[in-house]
Amino acid sequence: MRQVELIATCHFGLEAVLKREINNLEYEIVEVSDGRITFKGDASALARANIFIRTAERIMLKVGSFHAETFDELFEGVKALPWEEYLPSDARFWVTKAATNKSKLFSASDIQSIVKKAIVEHLKKVYRIGWFEENGAEYPIRVFIMKDEVTVALDTSGTSLHKRGYRQLVGKAPISETLAAALIMLTPWNKNRLLVDPFCGSGTFPIEAALIGANIAPGMNREFTAENWKNITPKKLWYEAVTEAEDSIIRDVKMNIQGYDLDGGIVKCAMQNARDAGVEEHIHFQQRDMKELSSPKKYGFIITNPPYGERLEDKEALPELYREMGKAFDRLDTWSKFIITSYEDAEKYLGRKATKNRKIYNGMIKSYYYQYMGPKPPKADCKEA
Repeated sequence: MRQVELIATCHFGLEAVLKREINNLEYEIVEVSDGRITFKGDASALARANIFIRTAERIMLKVGSFHAETFDELFEGVKALPWEEYLPSDARFWVTKAATNKSKLFSASDIQSIVKKAIVEHLKKVYRIGWFEENGAEYPIRVFIMKDEVTVALDTSGTSLHKRGYRQLVGKAPISETLAAALIMLTPWNKNRLLVDPFCGSGTFPIEAALIGANIAPGMNREFTAENWKNITPKKLWYEAVTEAEDSIIRDVKMNIQGYDLDGGIVKCAMQNARDAGVEEHIHFQQRDMKELSSPKKYGFIITNPPYGERLEDKEALPELYREMGKAFDRLDTWSKFIITSYEDAEKYLGRKATKNRKIYNGMIKSYYYQYMGPKPPKADCKEA
């Protein structure tokens, strides 16, 4: 089975988590850059990466790369790539996105048009036809240009990988599934430790934690564009990857995961989302004010995405909200707390400096992941903490 190069994209600042996932799948890392990791694998890697990786936004199949500073160089570079190895004569293909950074070529629409024309010119000679019906499987193409280095790839995922399929109902400013999974994986939390999200919203943190704890692959119940690429990845490989995922599930796992929110309606949404994800038995959701947060248990975890004041009137309420949060955290002094927020004064009103502060981009929003590490539980308590 021939080797292919795949590109996994992720949120800026979370490349280390994605790299760990790729290593766990036993694929060779080729390059790590901002928001992207290139790795090698066989044809089955295309299916396995889409189904198993929790923190990637997309998995792309690299067609080639080259240097280009002019549109002529772009055209000739794309035209020289071996497109017949990827696109059958009936392929429906288009350039779905072109992104440039620090490059002489910067017009996305012109780049998209030129790349499409170059591919057509190449395939005309190979297939000896002058017109392509494009009535077969879809092959969306993405182009990245960084410092005049062009990378051309096929988007194997289609709909972004954060769309797991379970979250039909959401509240205001929901955190994406992929970002939630990555933030959980940045902590020492494991399935034997109590986890609470006091601002659970539509339940993303608790649900992603339950999926991680039960070892349920995030892409098991959705479809991918590349499933129809019989010339690249036979259906058999997708079936085998799903079977591998099903066999990996820890079916007798016991977890204590809790999600609270002040909005009773959104709590019902979270419960439905957990049912759709197949993890409702592992999570206790409840309408509850963050001010009431307390627990007799020691060494628990809080992982949460509190309000950060998108509107001016909301912003004015933030100091008091974060003060109250700080008081609640003080009552749980042996717990570890992890908060993602774009609110720059969070530490000030929480009342203490974080053990670690990681800068993360949530889309275009610069956010901070404040990490307050509690003491490690005695070994005898680890399973009950």
